[in-house]
Amino acid sequence: MSSNLNDQVSTNVVWHNATVTRVRREEQNGHRGAIIWFTGLSGSGKSTLAHAVEESLHQQGRRTFVLDGDNVRHGLCGDLGFSDKGHQENIRRIGEVAKLFMEAGVIVLTAFISPYRADRNRVRGMVYQNDFVEVCCDTPIEICETRDVKGLYKKARAGEIAEFTGISSPYEKPENAELVLNTGAVSLDVCVQEVVSKIISIGILDKTRLIQDFEVEMQLQDNGMQP
Repeated sequence: MSSNLNDQVSTNVVWHNATVTRVRREEQNGHRGAIIWFTGLSGSGKSTLAHAVEESLHQQGRRTFVLDGDNVRHGLCGDLGFSDKGHQENIRRIGEVAKLFMEAGVIVLTAFISPYRADRNRVRGMVYQNDFVEVCCDTPIEICETRDVKGLYKKARAGEIAEFTGISSPYEKPENAELVLNTGAVSLDVCVQEVVSKIISIGILDKTRLIQDFEVEMQLQDNGMQP
């Protein structure tokens, strides 16, 4: 990251309130917006599962979008490395983008190693309860290495890649994830069912919840507050 960018702070900015609110967008979509955050080692199946869950939800007529770790590194985070600071800024940016998708009423699924609890919890703290669903793809590193089509683990063990998560850099497992899946032992179809069931259980697809949220928003606006 450029130190010059880090030193800059936005000034003279004012928040503009929209007339089309999150709840109105959600009513139009027929479901709540949410962030489904997949975390796990490289090769744990995060991207595969996120896209499979999106396919299932899309076939149900839900509005979805997947933010994938590799894809985001091609553009939004293409200027970042893989140091601790690089990981931190990567997740900060993704959290902000995911929140925007969520406020648009979209179910956004993110697939990132996101190795540090503090970074994941920072994103969780940006949104309301039940807006953030952490899914830990808890696959043993031995299995992840067998799936390593890029040969990254081999290079990391040979010292050719520095700060590689799980080898020369730590991975901090979630302590209170909403869902933990052993994607090395459980089939993809079952994992998809587990994730969709969790989404249903916390009311993301519940139209009744939309009405409740709308009533809460109206109360907040009457009191001069924003949800």
